[in-house]
Amino acid sequence: MLAAVAAPGTPAAAAEAPWFDGRAADQMTVDGTRFADGHGREIVLRGFNVSGETKLEENGGLPFATTADARTSAAAMRNLTGANAVRFLLSWAHAEPEPGQVDTAYLEKATAQMKAFLDAGIRVFPDFHQDLYSGRLFDKDSWYSGDGAPKWVIDAGGYPKESCGICVHWGQNITQNQAVMNATRDFWRNRALTTGAGTVRVQDAFLATAGTTMTYLARHLTDEQFTRVAGFDPLNEPYAGAYEDGQNSRTWEKSVLWPFYEKFRARMDAAGWQDKPAFVEPNMFWNSNLDFQRQEGGLLDAGKPGPDYVFNTHYYDQKAISGIFMPGKAADGQYAGDFGALRDRSTALDLPAVMSEFGHPLTGFTSDKAPTVVKGMYQALDSRLPGATWWTRPAASGAVLSSTQWQWDIYSGRHHEAMNGNTGKVLTEGDAWNGEDLSAVRLDDSGNAGLRQDARLLDRLYPRAVAGRTLAFTFEDRSRDGSTTLSWNRIPSSLPNVAELTGSGRYGMLVWRSDGGTEAPTELRLPRDFDPARTTVVSDLGTVTGPPAYTAHGHTADHPVATAAEPGGTDARRLVLSAPADAGTVHYALIADGTAAPSAELRAAAQRELTAWAADAGF
Repeated sequence: MLAAVAAPGTPAAAAEAPWFDGRAADQMTVDGTRFADGHGREIVLRGFNVSGETKLEENGGLPFATTADARTSAAAMRNLTGANAVRFLLSWAHAEPEPGQVDTAYLEKATAQMKAFLDAGIRVFPDFHQDLYSGRLFDKDSWYSGDGAPKWVIDAGGYPKESCGICVHWGQNITQNQAVMNATRDFWRNRALTTGAGTVRVQDAFLATAGTTMTYLARHLTDEQFTRVAGFDPLNEPYAGAYEDGQNSRTWEKSVLWPFYEKFRARMDAAGWQDKPAFVEPNMFWNSNLDFQRQEGGLLDAGKPGPDYVFNTHYYDQKAISGIFMPGKAADGQYAGDFGALRDRSTALDLPAVMSEFGHPLTGFTSDKAPTVVKGMYQALDSRLPGATWWTRPAASGAVLSSTQWQWDIYSGRHHEAMNGNTGKVLTEGDAWNGEDLSAVRLDDSGNAGLRQDARLLDRLYPRAVAGRTLAFTFEDRSRDGSTTLSWNRIPSSLPNVAELTGSGRYGMLVWRSDGGTEAPTELRLPRDFDPARTTVVSDLGTVTGPPAYTAHGHTADHPVATAAEPGGTDARRLVLSAPADAGTVHYALIADGTAAPSAELRAAAQRELTAWAADAGF
């Protein structure tokens, strides 16, 4: 799996890293509503959460049992999906098992596992994860479990016996379980707790541990590894617990949540993370698609926070998960509005946006919706338009959103978790977490990692680095729902040669405007089974079937359309588009895996159609 693959007919040993790879390509900064690398190119993060295993006790709050497993997982993720980013979960309970005592052995193991992804060329943003505040709130015989705060916090809190009442989903504990609500409210109040180590303010303790963790990471990662650390997610899915008198979700974000983020930001700066953004999450219910659950928010009163922050949110289709509020399956454009709201908040805040959790259960009574729901979510990440109108309104396509899918757990279905410490209730199936089953991967009986969802859905074409500004993008992945191929983006009859060229195969279309600021090329991730010899590119830069391997004289590419091995030691490839560094020029590229090698005449005819289409599109 780790062997490099050169272009057809070229020995793998002859392939060398292009000049635009390396530290500059690994750097990431916030530039208004986009991420930029060290070359000034717009970059998109795509990957997974690693992993829900951190919520469990079986491996001590770590994503993996061993560092070797972490390396196996990182290599599989790069090879099977082309991911270039992960949200890496950490546990406060295991980082600070006693008040004021940070467990450096835990941090050492977590850092070693993080290095496995960094060394594979994958960017990482750590996340101090919590759900339902703490697993220690729950009794051994409880139906539910949580994760987050250490035992000593709960022992000192004196919380009532936990009970969710009539709950059909574990998440209802957030707003119905008095123990969870009280403990969460205490965190935001920074309640003073009496412990064996003296009086400790709970939020201050968390911030101190976070600061120690970030200092440890900065000191124990190499410069090259630390360059690939994208930032830090301070706290998963924040919620008030219970609002004070006269308070609501919006005023809570303004007066409680945002000041917490400013404190966390100060800890980042002090720990040597001053050049990396905080991936801050709003009130978790701000974008719920259930009207009775939605609460006003989205950091509406944060102004324009600047390059120290990223707008970071989650989305699950609760209507689809319920099986009641959405009885059918997702369709073309299902999530255009909901994900459009994320783009609108990104613009208003002048910050990049990341969808750091999304997905759908892969088993259970609504799992039949998963192929369409997840396809619809990726469609909405790529563009704010339904496929039915993309070709007629491409100028409204919007930004390509960065994302990390929930989740990537190689132990899926092979856990051995004593739920809430109850050895008589050992969970093995799914995620071993509150009945969930969302992992996109699992190990087979031979120990090999394999995808549990259609590879066409997860191994995607996407613009990993754009020399300028993305104007429009779409990818028709032709993923499947059982035996049905889902084709939501039909090429219109006004582009007959483009339609003939793509046939029934997958294709992507990227339009971008050069800003003249870099000599580095535009790069797109090519799915593994896009045969390099049959991949067709039709662009204003030229047309070709079977793009040659990238070569250059200095910084000048020998071919404007070429391929190169993905960095990170995989056999995956990327498409490299080298355009003149002329500011303001609109470029386009159609990338198709096709059903047959098109003739030069057909490519030329498709190019004429696309040139006219781009000129008339209003970019």
